Amino acid sequence: MKNNVLILDFGSQYTKLIARRVRELKVYSEIMPFNVTIEKIKNFQPGAIILSGGPSSIYGKKSPKIKPEILGLSIPILGICYGLQLIAYLFKMKVAPAKNREYGFANLEIVKPSRLLKNVNNNSRVWMSHGDKISQYPEDFIVTGKTKNTEITVIESNKRNIFGVQFHPEVIHTKEGKKIIYNFLFEISNLKPDWNMDNFIKSSITKIKKKVGTQKIMLGLSGGVDSTVLALLLRKSIGDQLIPVFIDTGLLRKNEYKDLMDKFKNQLNLNVHGVDASKIFLKNLKKIRSPERKRKIIGKTFIDTFRSVEEKIGGINFFAQGTLYPDVIESNSVSGPSMKIKSHHNVGGLPKNIKWEIIEPFRELFKDEVREIGKDLGLSEIFINRHPFPGPGLAVRIIGEIREDKVNKLQSADEILIEELNNFKIYNKVWQAFVVLLPVKSVGVMGDIRTYENVAVIRIVESIDGMTADWYPAPYGFLKKVANRIVNEVKGINRVTYDLTSKPPGTIEWE
Repeated sequence: MKNNVLILDFGSQYTKLIARRVRELKVYSEIMPFNVTIEKIKNFQPGAIILSGGPSSIYGKKSPKIKPEILGLSIPILGICYGLQLIAYLFKMKVAPAKNREYGFANLEIVKPSRLLKNVNNNSRVWMSHGDKISQYPEDFIVTGKTKNTEITVIESNKRNIFGVQFHPEVIHTKEGKKIIYNFLFEISNLKPDWNMDNFIKSSITKIKKKVGTQKIMLGLSGGVDSTVLALLLRKSIGDQLIPVFIDTGLLRKNEYKDLMDKFKNQLNLNVHGVDASKIFLKNLKKIRSPERKRKIIGKTFIDTFRSVEEKIGGINFFAQGTLYPDVIESNSVSGPSMKIKSHHNVGGLPKNIKWEIIEPFRELFKDEVREIGKDLGLSEIFINRHPFPGPGLAVRIIGEIREDKVNKLQSADEILIEELNNFKIYNKVWQAFVVLLPVKSVGVMGDIRTYENVAVIRIVESIDGMTADWYPAPYGFLKKVANRIVNEVKGINRVTYDLTSKPPGTIEWE
């Protein structure tokens, strides 16, 4: 067995949070679909398996189920919510609809000594989300925890090394959830906390050198944290064989192309190939309103532009991207029952006949892990602390058709927001902040003259990894200043609103 954790996905909105919590405890984790083959599981050699929650009822006609052999692999297993009910179902326990669906907070009462609940305070708060519950269990399982409405909340079989909880320990609402996951990883599965970014850097450099040899890699450089850190990692691995390319799509922030080209060359000493393709991108997006079509078109235009660079340079064998794990999950590239949320241009927008071999060293990492790598590689705080910026740029912040005049409005409004975030010393306190331009007009009055112009939305969120996010309770004085400046300084916007939606149910970006 290896020192890692396999998470089988049954469609829960919290599945990626399980992976995140395990990584926080310095153990490598990976998500696979519930119907992954036994052979693939054995090849992965997990030291522990976690069965995620999910929206299905265990007795539903299409409810996802694992092969029973997985329970006999002599690997410690933890079932969460639906995962617990699946364990119960496979062991012929009785699972039935609860009299009252339990959703929200509950207090966990510890009723017997427990390996899984070691050092967990009695009556600590947990987060419930289920409609079915267990009413019978076999002799080699014991019940160690219950809540007011669920008599069988935690079950354990020390003989089989199988455990289950009816609540979600991975969410922050479960006060001592991290302690429960810690117990499963270290007290039960005997794993070691050896997952760190220094080891990742060393192993990645070795893999990249071995794979690439003396050939060239083209890197799609965006100026964001992910691709900039990747540029430094690749340069450390293969030196001048790296060909970084930065494309002006016409959808960047105001003056960003010129500013970043200067930083790439003079601060990072990268030999960047800059391409102004703004007219091509805007032309290809003309009259396109669908968010998915926008993303697909932008992805294809990126590749066409990279191909034109290769024609000038020649001899490109590999193409590198700063794809992250959340990109892969949201594009549903793990092929589990979780719904596809959106195509990321670097996941769902690449043509199938592309001749370059794709290299994505960060494909299994979260944003904060990449930031840690950047620090280890000596990247300055200016880059490390940059807010995430979507690959399609402002195209997913302009709802509806993309036009140059709309881009100009949004760039100006966005510039004001970023300026004031820095003036109020908020920028480094939040995960992401931006302006959205709506295809909605409202009546206003300026200088006694009636106006009928666009509505803009300010979106500011707090997050740890971008997988979940809460809206930021921005100070009144800050919001007032930003709104006043946008309305007075940006021609074509006469109303500003503030987005109070968390993720979930919303996403961070609007498209």
